Amino acid sequence: MKVFLVLWALPILLLGSWYSLSYYDMNFGIFMLTRQAHDLVFAVYGKVLGLPPETIPPLVARAIAVDSTIVFAIIGYRRRKKIAAWWAARQASSKLNPVVLPSADNLSKAP
Repeated sequence: MKVFLVLWALPILLLGSWYSLSYYDMNFGIFMLTRQAHDLVFAVYGKVLGLPPETIPPLVARAIAVDSTIVFAIIGYRRRKKIAAWWAARQASSKLNPVVLPSADNLSKAP
């Protein structure tokens, strides 16, 4: 499972790092981190996909969100017994120690 999470998170981390560094032109002397390279990459992807380059980043963000949802659903399914036990323990502890919220009646009876 750890390898699965690393193989999911590493490309997202690399892409997000490159995108944010190149978007804000923090290049540290590396051409791939310049804003010029950023615009060139999205222009090439735009030509290949037949889309305007400015529409690609939201599509990538949406794809990452969908993939992340799938990954977390798989993790949740694999750990469903632990999650169910945690939820049952939480519900049991909340029944033993109920939270009393202040109300207008309780506030007016204060000494």
